[in-house]
Amino acid sequence: MGLAAASVASVQLTQAADGSDGANGVDSKVWSVSATLRGFYDDNYDTSPVKHGSWGFEVSPQASVSVPLRQTDIGLRYVYGLYYYQQRDNSGGNSIDQSHDVDLWVDHAFTESWHGKIEDSLIVSQEPELNQGGTYIRTKQDYINNNGTATLTTDWSQEFSTEIGYQNSLWLYDNTSTNGTLTSLSGLLDRQEHYGHINLDWIVSPHTTYFVGYRFGWVDYTGDQIIVPNTTVFSKSRDNRSHTGYLGADIDLLANLRFEGQAGVQYFDYYNSATATASAETEVDPYADISLTYTYLPGSYLQLGFTEKQNATDVAALSLNGNGQVTQGEQTSTVYGSINQRILPKLTGSLIGSYQHGTFSQGGDSSEVDDYYSFGVNLTYAFNRHFSAEAGYNYDDLNSDIAFRGYTRNRVYIGVTAAY
Repeated sequence: MGLAAASVASVQLTQAADGSDGANGVDSKVWSVSATLRGFYDDNYDTSPVKHGSWGFEVSPQASVSVPLRQTDIGLRYVYGLYYYQQRDNSGGNSIDQSHDVDLWVDHAFTESWHGKIEDSLIVSQEPELNQGGTYIRTKQDYINNNGTATLTTDWSQEFSTEIGYQNSLWLYDNTSTNGTLTSLSGLLDRQEHYGHINLDWIVSPHTTYFVGYRFGWVDYTGDQIIVPNTTVFSKSRDNRSHTGYLGADIDLLANLRFEGQAGVQYFDYYNSATATASAETEVDPYADISLTYTYLPGSYLQLGFTEKQNATDVAALSLNGNGQVTQGEQTSTVYGSINQRILPKLTGSLIGSYQHGTFSQGGDSSEVDDYYSFGVNLTYAFNRHFSAEAGYNYDDLNSDIAFRGYTRNRVYIGVTAAY
């Protein structure tokens, strides 16, 4: 099973999903399919301070359709994952995890100056950190996330354009049991997020664009449960509205070096806060999303990035000073990088790594810190455009100021992928 098992080669999967050819990046096929079989060992599948390890295998088929029309591009992709853990089976537990990932997009040019795009992604899975845009949330539980976006771009002239957009994200967790003395992930993290933004772009040249933008956010926690044991603090106490102003730029510094970034300030209003001394709590935090991509050889590139933002958290603790404050979120600073190197014409290696420093906002764990380190190495050998094999290793380490929260995790895998 170890020799037959495998992982999707990231480059080939992306090409297959996009309907592109690994040799020249062009393919006339409207549809594509692929299947992956991976064998692995995970020494801490519960992401717990007390490790439980298991051998296992993963099966992951994928199918996608992309229909380019005269003014419209329509696409649909579905990825299924089945993960079998032998140790869970031996101990009488649930030995199988499953995931579903459905992506839909419609890209339409109304005129030469008006362009619209709608995207929707539905994920059913167990490990939320895989879908947080690099931001880690320490939970391992069945969940559903639907994320939809709609944008309208208008070119008013050769120098100026605008982008107006809306994003909706729905989170639902399977763990809903609570009796007033225990908390659940559903009560802590079930929510619906609404974001609207507008950008004003100044196009200096085809290789340089500057922009200024504003984003309004409204997060509605829908769990309707007590989130701090033996209190009357409910999920709604985390509801918030936010205002974010930012400046940004997209610049081709060189023909093979690209900078993309935006930075600004976020203002949060927790209007349903249970704070006894005020009707609401407010908070001001920095915001940033910056990346630099350097393509130094064909098929080889380096990417570095940094993000600064506030995200939801499964931690909820009441302030000890009796004012009713509860942990509202986590302000995270993340540095990440990746290298993709074509070692031989058919052999590609990659390194990925990230460091996240998170500080909890308000409540009893205010200023407590999570430090999360992640590292991965992968080797992919493409026999041809249809078949590839790979092997890899991933390491995760969470150091936390909160007791019984930190852990380490090692995963190794080997496998094969077939794509057409």
